[in-house]
Amino acid sequence: MRDIIIIGAGGGGAVIAKELAARGLDVLLLEAGPRHLRPELEWSRLEIDANSPLTGYLRFGPADRTKPAWRRELPQNSAISQVSGVGGTTQHYFANSPRAMPGVFNDYTGADAENYDTAHLFPFGYRELIPYYEWVERTLPVETSAMGTKEDAFFRGAEGIGLPVQTTKDIIRAAFRPQENAILQPRGNAGRTDDPNRVRFPLAQGCTFCGHCLQGCLIPRGAPRNLKAKRSTDNSYVPMALTADLWARGGKAITLVTDAFATRIGTDGNGEARSVTWRIGATGETFTEEARVIVMACGGIETPRLWLQSQLPNPNDWVGRGMTDHFLDGVIGVMPRDIKSAFGPASGARADFPGHGMFINAGFGPAFAAAVLTFSDGGIAGAYNNGLPNDPHGADAVGRLIGPALKNVLANLNHLLNIPIFTDDNVEPQNRVMLSDTAPPDEHGAIPRVIMRQRNRSPRTIRNREFLVEQAVRLCRAAGATAVYRINLPPWLFHIHSTMRMGMSADNSVVDANAEARWVKRLFIADNSALSNSLGGPNPTLTTQALATRTAEKVFQLYFEGDPWVGRETPMSSIDAVVTRAVIERGL
Repeated sequence: MRDIIIIGAGGGGAVIAKELAARGLDVLLLEAGPRHLRPELEWSRLEIDANSPLTGYLRFGPADRTKPAWRRELPQNSAISQVSGVGGTTQHYFANSPRAMPGVFNDYTGADAENYDTAHLFPFGYRELIPYYEWVERTLPVETSAMGTKEDAFFRGAEGIGLPVQTTKDIIRAAFRPQENAILQPRGNAGRTDDPNRVRFPLAQGCTFCGHCLQGCLIPRGAPRNLKAKRSTDNSYVPMALTADLWARGGKAITLVTDAFATRIGTDGNGEARSVTWRIGATGETFTEEARVIVMACGGIETPRLWLQSQLPNPNDWVGRGMTDHFLDGVIGVMPRDIKSAFGPASGARADFPGHGMFINAGFGPAFAAAVLTFSDGGIAGAYNNGLPNDPHGADAVGRLIGPALKNVLANLNHLLNIPIFTDDNVEPQNRVMLSDTAPPDEHGAIPRVIMRQRNRSPRTIRNREFLVEQAVRLCRAAGATAVYRINLPPWLFHIHSTMRMGMSADNSVVDANAEARWVKRLFIADNSALSNSLGGPNPTLTTQALATRTAEKVFQLYFEGDPWVGRETPMSSIDAVVTRAVIERGL
């Protein structure tokens, strides 16, 4: 019998695997997708080859790209951006790593406390999570983003609308700031040349400003895997977990099994989680192993799917309910000059508005930019509009661009000041994941049905979206944009939280304050689905990783009678050489 089985090697699962392996536990880590051992040879960097949801190497599907992607039923105009494989969706994330807004925790007493979703707060205080934030920020590490011309344009616009500069990691006021991101700082020749012979490791280290964050990070070329610039968990936590026997006192390396799609969690006679059954995609074989504790980290869609498919208890009907997604929208300013939109880290600047949400600047390649510009719930800009004949906030057009307008914008790709908008949206039970009763099952069972009601959001969520759009339009104008477009995006699920939410009350949550399932002991959740709410708007990965670190301590204390600080005595900076040597010697 194993000590721990963890299902999913993405943003949360890899973290808890590393933390528990460092404490000497026997950890089996299952991942449904592939492990890209040699991305420099396996990845092409072409946008369609990387990001196609049907055939891309960064898709939600099996390792064999000749086989179809795994299906979801979407009964509305929507899209899902999610990746299987070791590293999960962190393989193509922007690496933005802000902390959550303090107002979403139960200890917040600020004057604007009522501006948050007070019915769905975290069941512990923000101050309690700070040491875990600090540990993850030190481990990845999280540093101030390297910045370029597009960030300068964003900052000028932010100053132009009267926003101050935020200088702390804690979000305490409406302000702008450089991103805190998990991308290593450029050193040596990095960011100084595009000569491929001069940006190889060790001549170049950290971010080389290639602009390919969404296509997975393989730079600097020649660097060991744990020294690749973007700290997706396949480049950071997984190498540490696989070498925990070397660098942690009493540590033990994890066992990683890929192409292993979990299909059932079994319970014993006491109703406690006891086993996991998984299917190997290449052969169709199934295996079952037992463990003292099981951790679900399959993501905001697959975790509730696996729970429901396993027929685990759901007495309050909140498994899969309450999905938050930051109610995405997009504002694009066309600048009169080249601001190098497609260069550097995908996003190096942000503006936060406590109680409302946040927005960022972003650089896109031509394929992703075209997808954004043509994916809208607002009709065709200037031709027909779905309930938005004009924008009250001053945008020149609302909706998707087509024809000459689209060609003109894409022809000047590096002139675009792109501002994705992320609201602080309410936890709403009608937004949910359930098992489909209409679409045919796949080889793993009933497929998930993802319901995200675009036009039936809470009044507060809608107000937040409109407020942020207004600020973004103003910022583009202040930065000097000659034209501003609002896309009015439908649900495009980049940030999927709260479908197995941790909560104050058993009436509307699935896990308790320890992230343990309320009705199935020895079963924990360690991915975005455990988040209590939408975090106030910030990107979720850092909070999920801090929460997974905290959950690892709870598991160790509750079921292994452990000292929570065991395995955390060694500063990350002192183990780099040990991990690097092991990564090279073991071919990790």
